[in-house]
Amino acid sequence: MTSRRAFIQSLGLTGGAVAAASVSPVAMAALPELIMKEDPNTAPPHLPRGNTGAGRPYNPVVTLNGWTLPWRMNKGVKEFHLVAEPVVREIAPGMNAHLWGYNGQSPGPTIEVVEGDRVRIFVTNRLPEHTTIHWHGQRLPSGMDGVGGLNQPQIPPGKTFVYEFVARRPGTFMYHPHADEMTQMAMGMMGFWVTHPKDKHPLIDEVDRDFCFLLNAYDIDPGSYTPKVNTMLDFNLWTFNSRAFPGIDSLNVRQNDRVRIRVGNLTMTNHPIHLHGHEFTVTGTDGGPTPKGSRWPEVTTDIAVGQMRQVEFIANEAGDWAFHCHKSHHTMNAMGHDVPTMIGVDHREAAKQITDLIPDYMVMGERGMADMGEMEMPLPDNTLPMMTGQGPYGAVEMGGMFTVLKVRAEQKVGDYSDPGWYKQPPGTRAYEWTGPAAEPPRARTQGGQSMPATGKPAATEVQVRKPGPHSGH
Repeated sequence: MTSRRAFIQSLGLTGGAVAAASVSPVAMAALPELIMKEDPNTAPPHLPRGNTGAGRPYNPVVTLNGWTLPWRMNKGVKEFHLVAEPVVREIAPGMNAHLWGYNGQSPGPTIEVVEGDRVRIFVTNRLPEHTTIHWHGQRLPSGMDGVGGLNQPQIPPGKTFVYEFVARRPGTFMYHPHADEMTQMAMGMMGFWVTHPKDKHPLIDEVDRDFCFLLNAYDIDPGSYTPKVNTMLDFNLWTFNSRAFPGIDSLNVRQNDRVRIRVGNLTMTNHPIHLHGHEFTVTGTDGGPTPKGSRWPEVTTDIAVGQMRQVEFIANEAGDWAFHCHKSHHTMNAMGHDVPTMIGVDHREAAKQITDLIPDYMVMGERGMADMGEMEMPLPDNTLPMMTGQGPYGAVEMGGMFTVLKVRAEQKVGDYSDPGWYKQPPGTRAYEWTGPAAEPPRARTQGGQSMPATGKPAATEVQVRKPGPHSGH
């Protein structure tokens, strides 16, 4: 992290220039120190100091591939400083994106407070256009809600506005602009907000590990760096906190920990988030904690646009467990959506004629898409393979919204470091069968129909050539 002074110097601004951009509506002290973070790794939890503002301790969250914004106390008010600015975010090793975010990163830092805290957030605009911040899901005065033109004037470039309100209810919330929203959110401007309960809450249990992250998506052409802001659905990078697998950190927990994961969706579509190896319950939304009578065990929960889901489970199964969006295209990186499906197509004659002209020509996609990940073809600058990531047994063949929950008996309390790959006990891993195998049963009929079709076309038999070795590529 770098200090506000270092950031000011990096912009080439003088103290006078900064002072002219600040405001002091009630003769406040100087702005809180501007803390920056640019590295893409998950920061350890921001442990509350001896006094959190009202003497109320809490178990802090861990933001996946992100961090929690420090604060200061000023006469009983918790003060934070956000700066909206252009940032460079590493989507995964080998690809950087030119985004807009807060305090050096996209998404911005998580803001953590306690129910009943009075908070004051200074927002400095270093973007090339005006902005605001909407505090998604919060109960607050109308004039603090952040919709430009409706609740407040826009924040011009170079100026600082102040938002101040009481965190009235516990829960998980988000923040994002309500000014040129299509552009600014497509460029990565968003962040998480967590309000911890003041006292023991009948619907909010204590947990050992508390994670949070946002779902966001980008359309960045291979070889370019800036998202296309007019894209509505055909995105090519689906991310957890602006990170795509294998650039996403794992969730590392101790066996039998009670784990909470808070996921917010600020993309343009829904995401069925799925956990392997465990069942969870949905214990909260951005509307607050769910009644206990409405909870049931799940392994997948769908998160619609603009929603947050908070899930909890006991991590009692040791191992490495996939955690991902269950829309299969959302666990891929940049792909060509217009490429035709070639599975089962016999290329032999056409390939022979083409290789006479182009000796390096390769047939692709006739056996599925996994071969493309194995070919290690050269990529355009600044993009990612469609499927990537190496596990202990070879290619994982994933991308996008995919990571791993690592549950270990030996993980220390409060230790969030990566324990490495799980060593499976003998006899607990799938293996190759080399003995005789009986003929498997096969379906012999298409089944009956309640309303048989008339004029049914003749059946067409698809001729599929069995693939040969691929060692020549």
